[in-house]
Amino acid sequence: MNQDLSDYRKSYEKFELTEESLTDNPMELFRDWFYMADHNDKIGEANAMTVSTIGLDGFPKSRVVLLKKFTDEGFIFYTNYNSEKGKAIEHNNHICLSFFWPVLEKQIIIKGKAEKVPSNLSDGYFESRPKQSQISAIVSPQSQVVPNREYLETKSEKLIKETENTELNRPDYWGGYIVRPLSIEFWQGRPNRLHDRIRYTLQENYDWLRERLAP
Repeated sequence: MNQDLSDYRKSYEKFELTEESLTDNPMELFRDWFYMADHNDKIGEANAMTVSTIGLDGFPKSRVVLLKKFTDEGFIFYTNYNSEKGKAIEHNNHICLSFFWPVLEKQIIIKGKAEKVPSNLSDGYFESRPKQSQISAIVSPQSQVVPNREYLETKSEKLIKETENTELNRPDYWGGYIVRPLSIEFWQGRPNRLHDRIRYTLQENYDWLRERLAP
């Protein structure tokens, strides 16, 4: 198979990112961009983000997960701690998050350090999930090889019957991470590939250094 994509072209002309529009704190700009994406009817899941880790095999790996909360301290998502992702974070907690909203021609790239959130936060979020989602989190040995789909469905159906009138507790191997940002880059598509790129870098005094990057 040989398919040439070199003629694919799109002109980005919807927005611009000027110094006058920037905030001192990148979390405020992230909030503004996220709300813009979240209120756009053409964007199905504004909180879908790519999480990139360095695996135990030395290779980077990226996958899409859902952002569940952001605060001044960072970005929170939930997963199985025993998954390939969880083991990678335990080995090297330097990770990257990225958001891309093509409709807005905007991208955000976040480099930071991931750490587990307190147990009570993971408990609270687990309790808020639909029961079937709780069951899936319990029965799925995430990232492990399983014989077939029926194996998972059988385990799920068995637990549904066993806990029909019972509330489920969060398993120890499932919970949240907060990614505390060290740098946040905002990318805005512009005409003729002369895009806007603004990078914020956290300094030792906890102020943010703001710089414009060449596209």
